[in-house]
Order: sequence, then structure tokens, then C-alpha cells
Amino acid sequence: MEAHISAQHWGRYGSVFLLFIAVLNTASAVTHYSIPEEMEEGSDVANLAADLGLDVKTLSKRRIRLDVIANKKYLDVNKETGQLYIAERIDRELICTAKTSTSCFLKMEAIVENPQRIFYIELEIMDINDNAPNFRRDTINLDISEATQAGERFSVNNAVDLDVGANSVKTYHLSDSDHFNIEIQTGRDGSKFADLILTKALDREQQAVHNLILTAVDGGVPTRSGTASITVRVLDTNDNAPKFDKDNYKIDIMENSPIGNLVVKLNATDLDEGTNSEILYSYSLYTSEKTQLTFDLNTNNGEITVKEMINYEDFRIYDMEVIATDKGPNSLTGQCKLTILVTDMNDNHPEISIKSFQSPVKEDIAVDTVIAVVSVSDKDSGDNGIVDIRISDKLPFALRESSNNYYELVVSQPLDREKVPEYEITFTVKDRGSPPLSDNETMTLELLDVNDNVPQFPQSFYTIPVMENNAPGALLSSLTAFDPDLHENQYLVYFIIEKEIVNTSMSMLFSINPENGNLYALKTFDYEIEKEFIFHIEARDSGVPPLRSNVTVHIIIVDQNDNTPVIVSPWRAHGSVVEEKIPRSTDKGSLVSKVIAIDTDSVQNSRITYQFLQVTDATLFSLDQYNGEIRTMRMFSYRDPRHQRLVVIAKDNGDPALSATVTIKLSTVETAVKAYSDMTEVPLEYDIFSDLNVYLVIGLGSVSFLLLITILVTCVLKCQKPKLSKAAPPSRNSVISERNSTIADSTLVSNDAYWYSLFLAETRKGKLVVRQPVPKAGSRYIVSSLPRSTGLTETSDSAASTLQVRQNSPFDLTK
Repeated sequence: MEAHISAQHWGRYGSVFLLFIAVLNTASAVTHYSIPEEMEEGSDVANLAADLGLDVKTLSKRRIRLDVIANKKYLDVNKETGQLYIAERIDRELICTAKTSTSCFLKMEAIVENPQRIFYIELEIMDINDNAPNFRRDTINLDISEATQAGERFSVNNAVDLDVGANSVKTYHLSDSDHFNIEIQTGRDGSKFADLILTKALDREQQAVHNLILTAVDGGVPTRSGTASITVRVLDTNDNAPKFDKDNYKIDIMENSPIGNLVVKLNATDLDEGTNSEILYSYSLYTSEKTQLTFDLNTNNGEITVKEMINYEDFRIYDMEVIATDKGPNSLTGQCKLTILVTDMNDNHPEISIKSFQSPVKEDIAVDTVIAVVSVSDKDSGDNGIVDIRISDKLPFALRESSNNYYELVVSQPLDREKVPEYEITFTVKDRGSPPLSDNETMTLELLDVNDNVPQFPQSFYTIPVMENNAPGALLSSLTAFDPDLHENQYLVYFIIEKEIVNTSMSMLFSINPENGNLYALKTFDYEIEKEFIFHIEARDSGVPPLRSNVTVHIIIVDQNDNTPVIVSPWRAHGSVVEEKIPRSTDKGSLVSKVIAIDTDSVQNSRITYQFLQVTDATLFSLDQYNGEIRTMRMFSYRDPRHQRLVVIAKDNGDPALSATVTIKLSTVETAVKAYSDMTEVPLEYDIFSDLNVYLVIGLGSVSFLLLITILVTCVLKCQKPKLSKAAPPSRNSVISERNSTIADSTLVSNDAYWYSLFLAETRKGKLVVRQPVPKAGSRYIVSSLPRSTGLTETSDSAASTLQVRQNSPFDLTK
């Protein structure tokens, strides 16, 4: 007997039918039930007590129980109600692991006691779709060469589903792909599996990996599915050649780049992988050896570096071709071309070249004459190669561009060798680079002398003092002129310009060395005869034509104290003792006598001072040291001796001083005499004045004659004298003497035997005219005329003598 149990309360599983077969016979009766798996715990399966015909009330007493299967108690009986319920969740796939049959039964025994009976229960576990298809591996990896032809089939792992029947794997789905599809196959056991089919050739370079999703779907309601990832790695084949980023490169590089400097890093790519994409770089045969020696190519990474110094001026463009080769079998290659342009660097100094140079040149070279031609150059380019040239602005030269990079050096100002004998001309060249480079070249221009300078004396007028009594041939001075010219234009010859003075030429008095200008005296000079000379010295160079110049020489004869004073008053007829008589009644301060001495030396040496050398009574007489007057200091007394002896010394001012003495014997008389002021009216003794008159007449006649000659000679010489320049002092044709304006200017050179001088000697008895010859008489003498005025002045430095007179006529003997 079969019993079918329907249970609508089984939730998500729907209606379950239970078949119950009660067999009364304990040996053969089996109770069957069918339940879906995965029923919840506590769910009722059937009323076992009713199905087995047991009294519900006796179930507890009879202790009904179900045996345990594999330590699992899936079902149990409610002893109060007799209901068979789910004690533990039942998983069909756990109980029935075998996939050979779709049926799954759970068999157990129900045992009751008092009396003991055993009931056989068979529980059929119905499959529900509680398991999704499952792949053994979630990820399926496939390696497929890109060279594989389309249509190739690849096996993949199939999915499994623990469910059975319609709940097991029914079909497969593949994610969208342009290259793959699946084909479903059915196994002998009814299982389903899929094959992966290549529908389109692969290209690893386009897509190296293909990720696919394979989905397995069962036939349950609702359906369940499981997925697996299929990773198709495309295996590379060497089907791509290396390729550079650019086919042509143009690279600028600065010259003088350091060795090892990176020029460019080439990058060639190969779409392949592995050794098929490993690249080696090399120069092609089209790359010149010069380029390969200049640049180094790293074969592994494609770096091109500087191998040797790069000079723009040697090589400006480098062309090269680089090949990239992969390492795959049947290697493929790619190539690119490089053009390396060398950028000029201002590394070359500008250069200057002297094409022609004229040296030496004459100093009178004409302005604008070309003396040199130079050229400039610079190996650089652009502004680096543009060269500017200049010379110093202080030089008398200028640069003039004649043609491209050629310049002429011309004279811009007159040259003068005497100012600048040679020029250091420095040509400075500078390019316009940044920073600019420069260079210079110096040449020396020598100037040739032209006789364009007259000899020059340091002074235009020479005054040379010459001490009288000089030795003949003595060196007077060196009159050296200077000529700034050179060589023969500088060699000077000296001459004395001839000039006669009273039939005597200058060459008889002086001599000059023609080579060095040393001036010598040819004779001994006497100041008392010749006091000065004026003449000209000429210096003449040896140029062609010769140039000359002259200088005025003034020889001044310097006086020596070589003449002893001569006492001319009081008059001494015989010897050196003068006897005078004086009234004893002479008043105090009366003039007793006057000592007059003359010295033919010059003013300094002829200054006379008077002193008592001996005196009988020093309290009685006084002597004026300058005019020689002897006067009484007191009146005579009866105690004074009748005879007084006075010794007077006249001393000049020379060094050493020369002197003369006179002794005056005074005798006092008792006879009264007139005062000195009346004594001039008393005529002198005849014998004295008779001689004096004769001498006076002779002297006056001689002087008048000489004065006339002097005037005539002076007029003739002045008419013949050339006109002197304003710078030269006035000169005479005779020896010149300094005179007082009241003394006649005429001076003669005479051969007379005596040099006559007129003196006025004052004595107690009157005024005398005395003639005195010069002790050192020579063959030539200087004679001075009398004054043209009515009276004679005091001492004058004339050529005649020193005169000391009163303002009276020199011709009067007495008043």
C-alpha cells in the first residue's frame, strides 16, 4: 500500500508529495517518503504513527526511535503527535555524492518496543537547484602564438554542477570577442563542455592579452551560473621591425663641446617583446668615417656623444645614418638619418696681417701718404666673424678701408722726427661676438731725419767774464749749440764772424774750436787798456743745404788789483818827503794839507782810504780816511814842537791791498799868513807853475787831438755797422766802456806810448793839473777824451782814469 503525502507548507520548495506504504508485515513492509533537499529543520515530513498504524498515545511508552545514519540524525518522531519531522538539514549532494544516478535515497529503521517492532523507512531526497555550476579553476590561462591560424581549437576546463538532471550544466556562454568563440560539446555521461575556437588571427602588438569570461549555465528554475576567466596571452613572433621616434633628426651642437657630452639619445622601439624587441644601434655604411670618429654611438642605448673636439671652422655639418636591429630570429632593422649642425662659438681670435709696410720714412712725408696695408680676418661666422680695427687716436695716423677687410694706414698729421723719432703703431682688432675676442699687432715706424732744424744755442747772448792778465790760450768758455737733427744734419762747425776793430780782427784775439765750440783767448788782456769785446759766433750744420745760426758773445775783462796807488798831491818835486809851512796861529779845524792818491784799477780796486802811518802828535792832527784831508784838531801851543812829521799811507780796496806812502814835514812859523781860503789867490812859485803851464798846454792839445780822432772813427764805424736785431744789445766797433753820462763817450785804441789822464790835485797853494803815465804800458792803450761839460764829475769808471775834481774849469791853475 502506498500513501502520498502532500505538504503545502514547505515554503520555497513548493508542494512535496509523500508516498507512504504501510506494510503490516514487519518483515516486508517499507514506508517510502519523497522530500526535497534542504528542508528547514522542524519541517514535518509525515505522520509516521498514522502511517505505521501505531497509537499515538502509546508512542512514549513504547519508546519509538529512529536509528542514526552516519552519525547524522536527519529525521526524528514527535512522540506526542507521531509526526516525522526534519531534525537536521538534508543536503542531497552531501548524501549522494555519486553522479551516476539522479535518484538519492536515505534508508533508516523505526523501532518500537512493547512489543518490539521494526519498521523500514525509505526517504527519497529530491534534488533542487541549489548549486551553481562551478569551474575547477577560476582562471584559465592560454598561450597562443600570434602566428596561429584562424580556426584553431583550444580546450578549456568544463564546469561542474552538484545538482543533477535539469539542474546540472546545460550550456556555456563566452564574453564578446573579435578573435574567439566557443563550441559546446556533450560528453558520454551527458556532461557539457566548451572548446575555445580562434576565429581571427591574433596580433600581439595590437593586443598582447585577451581576457575572456566563460559562463556555465544550468537548467534549473531559476537558473544558476558560474564563470571562469580565460586569459589568452598572445605569444610574440618577430614580425615587427624596430622603429625610431623620427625618421629624420636635425640637431644643433655648439662647437668645442666637451668630449663625452651627450648629443642625442636615439630611441627605437620594437612592438615585439623579449629578444624580438631588444635593439642594437649601429652606424650604417652611409655614415662617413670622419663622422664616426667625431661622434660615439652607444650600441645598447642609442646615446650619441662627442668623441673628439668639434671645430666649426673645420666641419660644420655632420650627416649620419643609424640602424636599429632587434635580436630576434631573422632579425629586423629600422633606420633614421641625423643631421648635426655645428653652432659657431666665438672661439677664434680675430687675426691681423701686415700686407705691406714702409719703414723708415722721411719725417717730411706728405699727409695722406699710405705707409701700410693690413688685412683682418676671423674664422668664426656671423657677428663672431665681424672684425673692427682701430689704432690709438693720439697717433698722427688714420685707417682707411680700401676693400673688403683691407685697410690702409695713412699719415693724418705732419710728422716731426725731432719730437717723436719713431712710432709704435698698435693695430687692435676686436670681433663682435659675446664676449668679444681681440688681438693686436704692433709695428715700429722709424722716421728718417731731414735737415729742417737750425742749430740752437742754449742762450741768445753770452756774457763771459775774463780775468785780466790771463795766460794766452786759456779756455774762456764752451759755446756748444744743439741741433736736434741726426747724422750729418747734426754735425756742427763753429766759426767766429770776423770783425775788425782798428785794424785788429777778432781771430787775432780769440779762437774757437770748430768741432766743440771751445772759445780760447789768444792774448793777455789788460783791464786798464781793454775792458770788453762783442762779437758773434756762428754754428753751422753739415746738412745739404747747411743751416746756421749765431750767438752774440760779450767778453768782459775783469779787473785785477795790479796797480799800486799813486799819490799826486801834495806835490813832491823831489823824493817822497813834502815840506810844508804852517802859521803857528792856525785855528782849530784848518786844512793843513790834502793827500790825493789815484789808482788805475777798476772802481772796487781803486777805492783809496787814508791812514796815519806815523804822526808826531796824534792829538794835533786828524786825517779823513776817505778824502785825505789833514786838519788841525786844536790850535798850536807853545809846547808843541815846531816841526811835525806826518807819514800818510794810501791803500786801495783790492785783495791783496796795494798802498803808497807820503811823508809830510810841517814847520810852524810865527809869521802871519792868510787863511786857506785866500791862499788860492797867491800865485805859486814861478818855477813850479811855469813847468805846469807847459805840461798843461801839451796835455790839452793832445787830448783835443785825440778827441777829434775818436769822434771821426766812431762816426765811420757806426755808418758801417750792420743793423742788429732787437734782441741783441747795442755794440760798438771799438771796445766799450761804461761811463758816467757827464764823461765823453768816445774811446780810442791807440798805439801811443803813454796813456794820459788828467787829474786835479788840490793843495794848500792851489789847484794843479798833473800828468801821470800808467806803469804797465803796452803796445796799445785806451785813451779817453775830456768831458764835454764845463765841469768834471767825481770818480768815473772810464777807460782813462779815476778823476776827483771840483766844479771848476780844469784849465784854471789858480783862482
